[in-house]
Amino acid sequence: MRLTDEERAMLAGKAGPARQWAIEHQMRVGRYLGAVDFVPVSQAHIMADTESLGVAGVEWLERLAALPEPERRVRIPTITDPRGTDFAAAARLKHQDWMLALERRAIAAFQSLGVLMTDTCINYQTIMPAVLGEHMAYGDTGVVIYANSVLGARSNFEGGPSALAAGLTGRTPRYGYHLLEKRRATLKLCIDDTPSELHEWGALGGVVGRIAGDYWQVPALVGIDRVPTSDELKHFGAALASHGSVALFHMVGVTPEADHAVDPTLAVTATITAADLAAFQAAYRADLDKVDVVVFSSPQLSLVELRDVADLLDGCRATIPLLVVTSPQVKPDADRLGITARIEAAGGLVLSGMCFYQSYAREMAEANGWQTLVTPSAKLVNILGGYGYRPALLSMQECVEAACTGRIGG
Repeated sequence: MRLTDEERAMLAGKAGPARQWAIEHQMRVGRYLGAVDFVPVSQAHIMADTESLGVAGVEWLERLAALPEPERRVRIPTITDPRGTDFAAAARLKHQDWMLALERRAIAAFQSLGVLMTDTCINYQTIMPAVLGEHMAYGDTGVVIYANSVLGARSNFEGGPSALAAGLTGRTPRYGYHLLEKRRATLKLCIDDTPSELHEWGALGGVVGRIAGDYWQVPALVGIDRVPTSDELKHFGAALASHGSVALFHMVGVTPEADHAVDPTLAVTATITAADLAAFQAAYRADLDKVDVVVFSSPQLSLVELRDVADLLDGCRATIPLLVVTSPQVKPDADRLGITARIEAAGGLVLSGMCFYQSYAREMAEANGWQTLVTPSAKLVNILGGYGYRPALLSMQECVEAACTGRIGG
């Protein structure tokens, strides 16, 4: 890889061992993926929940955090994905003491490194959203696909160590979606029926993801008959990334790069109909005789989504656990506007700064006796089968009804 004088100095250890490790790591990644040089990035976003890190990962962070002050701190704004718990509700979730202790150690290490503990997967709705053409080093798949597609920023999926390395060096290898030629549409899909509810947008993302099925595929959607909301695009992108490992999509007439990134001669690969979306949802609507837990999470909820949950709960009360997860940036507004109080007065629990599947989901299931779960998140149902749950994908209204009755269709 071609290196600047500054990069050669980091490689030689002149900026300290943390940056030396970081640039060495990035060079290995870059060589493997064919990068010829580095591109400066203006922000990094680290996925590093302790369930993934484990004790060894936290100890590694602590070794970096123990380095001298000037050498260990990140050089660009570096933020974090959701954590493994909401400390204020840990006892109710039955998170164990060792989990909380590991979380506190990881948080302390990140803070020593100068990382901003934002604990969110919806930073594009709350914290310094990327702008068209801006290069980033983002980790969370939902964050990457939204930033790439809706905002027109440039990022690959960055693993936790790679995102931290980018924070320390202020750059990332120039490959993949940092290159304009990789951002061109590779398949065109005709959408016969525009979704109307969030879970349907998630279902569309799941269907498109299964068709694409490859990180290097860039689907372009035609036929969307209105401009989707930020929350609709959030659910679509999160499901598309989860079901297809896709990092970028174009939506003709909606997303900023579609006009020049979609070749008008590109043939339509498939047409997606209402029946396709219904079949996707039916596959995740198990024949459940009862529901153990209802989860609004993955991605975290916006203020608008929280308000909608509160409105749907008017006149009913949850009889089973109802978990509603948002970001630490949105939660204070929900508190101030009385939305949190309305949800919790109806028996729900509003959680902040965590994500259900990154919060020891299997251990929570065992500790609480949860097996059947309903959610409006098409991303979450794709993940939870691996944690031993029987998940069902329902609308927000159906999820609230299930929370109040303990069954589907109540």
